[in-house]
Amino acid sequence: MYTASLTARQSPDRGPLFPPAPRLTYRARMKDPRPENVLDDPCVRRVSAALTSFGVRGQITVLDEAARTARQAADALGIEIAQIANSLVFRARKGKTVEPLLVLASGAHRVDVLQVADLLELSEISLADAEFVRDHTGFTVGGVAPIAPGHSIQTVVDVSFARFDQVWAAAGHPRAVFPTSYDELLRLTGGHPAEVA
Repeated sequence: MYTASLTARQSPDRGPLFPPAPRLTYRARMKDPRPENVLDDPCVRRVSAALTSFGVRGQITVLDEAARTARQAADALGIEIAQIANSLVFRARKGKTVEPLLVLASGAHRVDVLQVADLLELSEISLADAEFVRDHTGFTVGGVAPIAPGHSIQTVVDVSFARFDQVWAAAGHPRAVFPTSYDELLRLTGGHPAEVA
């Protein structure tokens, strides 16, 4: 939830809120919901139901702060950045057709788009914008879960996860994550194992 408050220059006692000359500025701050509210988020509930249907034992964890980067998530969980499964959505072009592609990449890696495009015999891939991500996954950027997308999505899973017993993935909200493993990610997503960096 965003809240905006008037600055001292915009006090109601000082005249109209939108005077013609000076540029007005607002201070906005984001308030993160309480953990129980995050778990009630429809996207998080959808991920939870999918995890249950697959028999996954790992529970969704709510972080104290929104994790917008792999580094923030790793720090919050006290793990290596390489154990974070970044869910990156790309526009995958094959001829004139554009479809979503989900790459689950280690937080320590930068996806080599040429390598992934060659692997999947695509003419081009490019990182998707927020609207494309929301339209094709049902999730917002920062909370894209590897399971329970809005539509079927071709998925690639970074093979570097195999060296860890546990990795963590987004669970439908920037503060929600769940523990999993490389083998489980492959099973949950039906993804292709690949070197992505």
